[in-house]
Amino acid sequence: MDSKKTPDLAAERFAEAVGIMARLRAPDGCPWDREQTFDTIKRHTLEETYEVFDAIERRAWPELKDELGDLLLQVLFYAQMAEEAGYFSITEVVDGLNSKLVRRHPHIFGEVTAEDADTVLRNWEAIKKEEKAGKAREGGLLGEVPRSMPAVVEAAKLGSKAAKVGFDWPDVQGLVAKIEEESRELAAEVAAGDRAKVEEEFGDLMFTAVNLARHLKVDAEQALRLANTKFRARFAAMEQSAGGSLEGLSSTRLEELWTEAKKA
Repeated sequence: MDSKKTPDLAAERFAEAVGIMARLRAPDGCPWDREQTFDTIKRHTLEETYEVFDAIERRAWPELKDELGDLLLQVLFYAQMAEEAGYFSITEVVDGLNSKLVRRHPHIFGEVTAEDADTVLRNWEAIKKEEKAGKAREGGLLGEVPRSMPAVVEAAKLGSKAAKVGFDWPDVQGLVAKIEEESRELAAEVAAGDRAKVEEEFGDLMFTAVNLARHLKVDAEQALRLANTKFRARFAAMEQSAGGSLEGLSSTRLEELWTEAKKA
């Protein structure tokens, strides 16, 4: 395909998708699509986002193409419903994105010089700060962090925001010690049998672990997904070694199979 024609073709296909979405939501459109609201669609958005992550992690590029289409559908759905309600249109969404991309890349579209990615990131954060300076902020500094995002991501962003004003653990060792402290407090509440306190202390432990990941420059969500993948593989190896099902095996035998799987 001629790369010079690609943007025009993409614009044409995008316009077609916008038209299809409008047709589906029309009075004589699809009954299911017409019944959807912002609240009913948002759970699908989260699912589609994780399916994009999964395709990337598995390097399943044909699947990624399809999953990106599904994710784009969410954007079209929200924009169509917003236009119907008189909030904004898909054109305004794209205009806002285009303006933001140009504004936050002055080293490309302006006179600013940026020789490396770190400089680009610093410029990006400075421009974001300027953009938000004129906007009223609710809930103080942490009010900028949406409560609607996944809890692991929210915890990392809360810790990062607080760190910008100096409220943070001084080093990794301090966080490791804090995790040990939270683990002891959790164990104490488990022994006491207070379910509400157990949940609270477990949350504290997770929050601290996420912020340890931040200090280590590790993506906590990605690290957990990798751990999930590893667990899946080891458990499957256990099943294979056992000849299929693990049901009915003793805890000792299960531990032996797990150890074998880890060694493998």
